Amino acid sequence: MEPNLIVNLAAAAVFGAIAAYILVLTVRQAHGRAMMARLAESEQQLLGYRIQDLIERSRFERMREELSWGGWRKFEIAQRVDEGGDVCSFVLAPHDKRLLPPFMPGQYLTFQLKLPGQTKPAVRCYSLSDAPATEGYRISVKRQVPPRDETKADVTKSSSNWLHSTVREGDILDVKAPSGHFFLDPSQHQPVVLIGGGVGITPVLSMLNTLVARDSEQEIWFFYGVRNGREHIMKEHLERIANEHLNVRMHVCYSDPEETDREGKDFQHKGRIGVDLFKKLMPSNNYDFLFCGPPPMMTSLYEGLHEWGVPDKHIHFEAFGPASVRRVGQATQSQAEPSVAPKNFEIVFARSGKTVAWSGEFDSLLDLAEANGIPMESGCRAGNCGTCVAAVKFGDVSYAITPGYPRESGTCLTCCSVPKSNLTIDA
Repeated sequence: MEPNLIVNLAAAAVFGAIAAYILVLTVRQAHGRAMMARLAESEQQLLGYRIQDLIERSRFERMREELSWGGWRKFEIAQRVDEGGDVCSFVLAPHDKRLLPPFMPGQYLTFQLKLPGQTKPAVRCYSLSDAPATEGYRISVKRQVPPRDETKADVTKSSSNWLHSTVREGDILDVKAPSGHFFLDPSQHQPVVLIGGGVGITPVLSMLNTLVARDSEQEIWFFYGVRNGREHIMKEHLERIANEHLNVRMHVCYSDPEETDREGKDFQHKGRIGVDLFKKLMPSNNYDFLFCGPPPMMTSLYEGLHEWGVPDKHIHFEAFGPASVRRVGQATQSQAEPSVAPKNFEIVFARSGKTVAWSGEFDSLLDLAEANGIPMESGCRAGNCGTCVAAVKFGDVSYAITPGYPRESGTCLTCCSVPKSNLTIDA
């Protein structure tokens, strides 16, 4: 081969290598610029979300401050809807026609109900079951059949039965502004798992409705557990959400399905809601879990999530009725302090001017007050709503359950506390 040809070939190889190197650099630079552009676009989008969230939060707080009210306000029953499963929804419109303040999805309303045969109004709390609106609120109440022994009838059951059987469209009820510490912050964009058992669906349904009303694109898992199709409420509504919003994973569980209930059509899973099911369906435990339901479900879910490694700060719940879920690190009464043998403590109700004896025959200070004709407000009777809070002027109390409502120093929740000593409370 001629020397000149060898040199030319070598030069061509070198130039080719240089050209290839330059091409690689150019591609890498272009790829890097594209990545930087996408990163900048993502950061700009995230900044936009944060700015929008701040604007919405400011607007929310301003409207809540301007439109909220103290004490009782008259509301008219604008609509009654039979949801099946012994659940009825009541749409409430303000009698004064003024706009309503927004609420955080998951919160509840407190009602003052004038029940027949009762010497004083019953104060009860019912979760809001829809997205916030300025024209009206909605609650969904399950009828509780009174016990056969009417002498031990639960006023809560009487209240729900009275709402179902007596309250009609056009009737007026006294209502306090929305409140409660179990709620979803709609401005957050993290993946969430919403879980409702039985009528405990109401607060998490409010959360779901709020998110889909905002056209949220975040990952949403929704679990709903009932015994069978006869107890399955909001069925068409939930199916429509699942069909129209691809980011919502809808899972309905029947623990005791009937022959007419079709798996895969009416429900997705036979059995109870639990962490074992979550492990089968979900890619990880990196979610915020919010749930409400009957006591066994609540306890099982909390303990299972904790064992699965879900941080306590990502577990949010609300018990209803005489139930409480003890978080890890919270001591029970027996763990926190030595049990006190029943004694004839002297309980002074300062505002009422009555002094009565405590010997351990009542379950709470609220029960003692009611048995002695001392008027006290109460709501959930489970330590969650704070309606029964009273200032402690002298002495101390202990709790048979761990209240969900945050307790301030110098106060007690009379619905679930008992005296540890002679006691004076402002009631």
